[in-house]
Amino acid sequence: MTIDLTRRTLLHLAGASSLTAAAVVAAQAEGMAGSGPTFANRTPMRIGMVNLRVRDLDKVADYYRDAIGLTVMARSMMGALLGTGGVALLHLQRREGAAREARNAAGLYHTAFLMPTRQDLARWLVHAAANKIPLSGFADHLVSESVYLDDPEGNGIEVYADRAPETWKWDGGSVAMATDQLDIDGLLALTDTHTTNYAKAPDDLRIGHMHLRVGDLEQADRFYGGAIGFDPTRKRSGAAFLSSGRYHHHLGLNIWQSAGAGPRDEAATGLAWFSLEIAAEEILQAQTLRLRQASAPAVAIENGIETSDPWGTKVRLIKV
Repeated sequence: MTIDLTRRTLLHLAGASSLTAAAVVAAQAEGMAGSGPTFANRTPMRIGMVNLRVRDLDKVADYYRDAIGLTVMARSMMGALLGTGGVALLHLQRREGAAREARNAAGLYHTAFLMPTRQDLARWLVHAAANKIPLSGFADHLVSESVYLDDPEGNGIEVYADRAPETWKWDGGSVAMATDQLDIDGLLALTDTHTTNYAKAPDDLRIGHMHLRVGDLEQADRFYGGAIGFDPTRKRSGAAFLSSGRYHHHLGLNIWQSAGAGPRDEAATGLAWFSLEIAAEEILQAQTLRLRQASAPAVAIENGIETSDPWGTKVRLIKV
C-alpha cells in the first residue's frame, strides 16, 4: 500500500491544525502528560489485562484487531479475547443494549498500550495514517511519547513508547513529566513512510499503564496507594500518578470531569476490571492484609484476589 504521509496527514487524523493544537488535546487526555515494556513489566507490580463491557462486540473487537494490531485469540457470542505474542491483554464482554457510561462518571480514562521501541511506535503511526484511523492528539511527556485515540464506543486509548529510564529526571519520589509537542518528524524518520509494514502488534506489546476517572483524588490515593501499594510519582492539579518499582506511572487518576462521582453503574458500558500482575507471593499476601485493614473487598479468585475501588472498578491482583 502506497501512502502519502505528511505531518499534515497526521494532524488531519487528529482533527488539529497544528502540533500545538494536538498537544493541547493530548494535555486534556493525559493531564501531564525507555526501553520499551521491559521496564514497565518487570516491576514488582504491573498492569496485566483489561476487561471492557461493550455494546457492539464485533465492531469493537475488529477495531482493536485492525487499529492496534491485536490478535483475536478467542471469540464467542458473548465475548472476545485479544492479545499479542500469545499473551492476553484485552477481554471484551458483549452487553447489547447497555447504557453508555457517562464521561463524568468514574471509570476508564484510557488504556495505554506500550510499544517495545520508538521505532515500533513510528511503524504503528504509519499504519494509523494508512488506514485513516482517527486520532485525538499527540504529546511528548518527557518520559514517553504518546498518541491518543478512542475506540468506537468512546473508550480512551493511548499508544506510546517509553524513553530510556536512565533519562527520566527524578526529584526524590517525583518524576518530571510534561505535555510538549511530539517530534513527529523524528518518529517518521525511523521508518518507511511510503508503505506500512505493521501487519500486527509486536509480540512484546503490553499495557503499560491505566488512567482512571475517579470521584475524589484523596480517596483514590488511599485505595490505590495505601491499600493496593502503589507509590506516588507525580501530582498536579486534579490528577495523581502512581507506580511500582520507580516506573513513571502504572496508574493515572484524575477528577477533571468526574469530581464528586458516585458509584459506577455495573450495567453500563466501559471498564469492568483490570488486573495487576504480582511478582512474588509475599507481595500478594501483604496486599491482602492491607486491603483487609482498609476494609476493602478481598475476594479469593484463581491465583489471587479481587477487590474494587471506592467507585466500583474491580481490580484483580494475580500472582504470576
